[in-house]
Amino acid sequence: MAHRIRNRIMTTFSLIALAGLAPALAAWHVSGEAPDARAASVVSAPAVSGVRYRTQQVEGLDIFYREAGPADAPVVVLLHGFPTSSHMYRDLIPKLAGQYRVIAPDLPGFGESATPSRDEYDYTFANAARLMTGLLDSLGVDRYSVYLMDYGAPVGFRMFEAQPQRVRAFIIQNGNAYDEGLREFWVPIKAYWNEPTKANRDALRGLLTLEATKWQYTHGVRDARAISPDTWNHVQPKLDRPGNDEVQLDYFYDYRTNTERYAQWQALFRQHQPPTLITWGKGDFIFPAEGAYPYQRDLKNVELHILDTGHFALEEDGDTIARLMLDFLGRHVSGGGR
Repeated sequence: MAHRIRNRIMTTFSLIALAGLAPALAAWHVSGEAPDARAASVVSAPAVSGVRYRTQQVEGLDIFYREAGPADAPVVVLLHGFPTSSHMYRDLIPKLAGQYRVIAPDLPGFGESATPSRDEYDYTFANAARLMTGLLDSLGVDRYSVYLMDYGAPVGFRMFEAQPQRVRAFIIQNGNAYDEGLREFWVPIKAYWNEPTKANRDALRGLLTLEATKWQYTHGVRDARAISPDTWNHVQPKLDRPGNDEVQLDYFYDYRTNTERYAQWQALFRQHQPPTLITWGKGDFIFPAEGAYPYQRDLKNVELHILDTGHFALEEDGDTIARLMLDFLGRHVSGGGR
């Protein structure tokens, strides 16, 4: 019975889809030309921008990643923030993939990547950075430009610290490397760093709720109605997996080790001077714009754009960021990506 119902549903969906496409296909058949760009894209999307969803084993862990673009093009790596995954780059990837090989992984404990038990794996930023480097090694990537956002910033800066010659350019979006960028939001987290008691750990559990996740996407934006609920409705079920709350609290505690490395990263900025594009949502309460300006102290070839949006700037200003990236990368990154 269930099999017959499922077949009937699938048949209905197929008929609806064909009915919707019929006028466009008929017009194309008569004229020999696509009636409009939308109809043409439905029939045959450009292969170069098609996203592929893959999983690669790195140190025994399954690391999920999205990939698009020509295999021999310069590589752009997209590192996501908390509490999301490579899903945050779902719209940006096709905009870059015509000219770049784009790789967007999920960190351990996020998205579709493995979430081993805390007894089997230490959820630290050092381990995450090593796994991301291992992923790039397994994919034959030598040099790359990297988009750093939120958690992605300390992961990417640790990768840069270990092998600075591999990083061709930074694109930094609400990702911190300066004390000025850690303000009111971080007070209870710093309390946990200073006194890692159960009470201080439990005080952070509110950051893992649906209300908090939705707030991260909507606070500080120009128009909350422009932010799709698909975002938090994608993220929250992953956060709510059994045991994942403790994983995320481990990451909160380990974040203190990133702040301890700020001075070293800043020295590396001054030494290696990677071209850097900064796009920063000024309404971000987590990483306020005070954290964007100090990069100008240490980087000579830096472009700073403060955007009128919030923490997840791509949700409201994705087109703007994509245009800035394509212009910036076109001027600073040339040749193959391997």
